[in-house]
Amino acid sequence: MEKILTVGKCHNHLWFVLLIFILLSFILLLFDNTALTGRGDDQNGVTFLVNNFVNHPVTKQPKSSSLDLCSGRYIYMHHLPTQFNDDLLRNCRSLVKWNDMCPYISNMGLGPSVDNNPENVLSKKGWFSTNQFTLEVIFHNRMKHYECLTNDSSLASAIYVPFYAGLDVGRHLWGFNISVRDASSYSLLKWLSQKPEWRRMWGRDHFLVGGRISWDFRRKTEDDSDWGSKLMFLPESKNMTLLSIESSSWNNDFAIPYPTYFHPSKKSQVIRWQKKMRRTKRRYLFSFAGAPRPNSTNSIRSELIDQCQSSPTCNFLGCFNGASKCDDPVNVMKAFQSSVFCLQPPGDSYTRRSTFDSILAGCIPVFFHTGSAYKQYLWHLPENYTKYSVMIPLNDVKEKRGFVNETLLRVPKKVVLGMREEVIKLIPRIVYGDPRSRRVSFEDAFEIAVKGILERVERVRRKIKEGMDPSIGFSELNGTKL
Repeated sequence: MEKILTVGKCHNHLWFVLLIFILLSFILLLFDNTALTGRGDDQNGVTFLVNNFVNHPVTKQPKSSSLDLCSGRYIYMHHLPTQFNDDLLRNCRSLVKWNDMCPYISNMGLGPSVDNNPENVLSKKGWFSTNQFTLEVIFHNRMKHYECLTNDSSLASAIYVPFYAGLDVGRHLWGFNISVRDASSYSLLKWLSQKPEWRRMWGRDHFLVGGRISWDFRRKTEDDSDWGSKLMFLPESKNMTLLSIESSSWNNDFAIPYPTYFHPSKKSQVIRWQKKMRRTKRRYLFSFAGAPRPNSTNSIRSELIDQCQSSPTCNFLGCFNGASKCDDPVNVMKAFQSSVFCLQPPGDSYTRRSTFDSILAGCIPVFFHTGSAYKQYLWHLPENYTKYSVMIPLNDVKEKRGFVNETLLRVPKKVVLGMREEVIKLIPRIVYGDPRSRRVSFEDAFEIAVKGILERVERVRRKIKEGMDPSIGFSELNGTKL
C-alpha cells in the first residue's frame, strides 16, 4: 500500500513539472514573437500575455497621427474681451439705426422661429425669421460646436477671431465720425498683436467673419463723409482673412453665402425639403422680389419691374419702404416656389440675399452682372455657372435689346429641368445648420467655409516655407486669390 502511494505522488509530481515546462515554453514563445514583431518596446511580456488571453489574439494599436480625424483641421478660437461680441448683443437696440435687432439675435442669431405657416409653404422644422446681417453670430455659435475646435493653439491649423465686425460698424455708419467707426478695429488689432498665436505667423493664419459686405470694412480715406470703417486696411488686418457676405477685389477676403431662413439640424430635414421642391408646381416663368433704386443711374430694377408687371408669366413681390411682406419667410418662399426663374439684379451692391432664398426655393437664379455670384462664392457655387443659372447682360436690359420673358422662353425645357435639379442639389451647401444642434449631420455652408479657410491657410503656410517673408502681406500676392 505504501509503495502504491509513493508511486502516485511521483506520478502527480511528474505531471506538475510537465505543466510548468509547457507554460514556460509558451511564455518564451510569446516573448520571441514580441521581439520579432517589434511590440516589446512598449509592452512587457506579462501585459502582452494578459492582453492575449483577455482580448484574444487582437491587440490595441498605438495611437497614430494618421488615425486623428482632426489632423490638419484643428481650429483655435480666441477668447476675446466681451466688448467685441457679447456686449454688442446686450446692446442690441443700438445695432441698427432704424430697426430693433433684438428679436433677430435670438436663437443664437437665427431669429424668431416661424410658427405661422399657411398652406404649408415651409416644412415643419428649421425655419426662422433670420436677418441677413447676423451671419457672424450664427458662425460664432456654430464654431463653438465645431468637432475639431481645440484649446491648444499649437495644434491649430487656423485661428478664428470671433469679432462681430458687421454689427460693430453697423452702429456707426450714419452720423458718426471715423474715429468712432474705427475705434473697435484699432482695439481689436492691438489686443491680437500681443498674443503669442499672432506672432507665430503674424496673423496669416487668423480669420474673422463679417456679416456685412466687404466694402463696409474698407474705407480708403480719412474723410468723415466716406463710408464704413478701415478695419481691413489696417496694417495687421492685411495679414488676416475676412469671410463676408460679399467680397471685394482684394485677395484676403472671400464671400460666403448670406444666411437664409432655413437652418436644418439634420440631413433628413434637408432631403425632405429637396423632395418638396422637386414636386412643387411652378405656375410662373419668372419672379422678382425687390424695389427700384431710383437714385442709382446704373440700376435696371425699374425696367425689370415694368417688364414683370406687364407680363402674365411673371410674379412680382414689391419690397418698397415699409413693406414687411418681403421680410416674411412665407411670402418670399411662396413667391419663389411658384416660379421657374428668379431675377437677381444688383441693388445697393452686386450681391443679394435673395439669390440664396431663390436657390433654397429651387428657383433658377437669373443674374445681370458677373459680380453678383460668379466672382463671389468660389467655395460654395459651381465654377460652371451655366449649370445652375442664366446670365443676361445688364446693358442688354438697359438698352432694351431684349426682354427677360423672351430670353427665358428660349431656354429648352430639358435644359431647364437640368438646371433646376442642379439648383436643388446646391441647397445643403448654401444653408447654415442650426447652431443649437451639437453637430449638424451634413456639410453645410459653415463646413464648406471652414474647409476653404483651412486650405487657404495651408497654401499660405507653404509659401512661407518656400522662403517668402511672413511679415509681408499676401493680400495682393500674384494678383489672384490664394
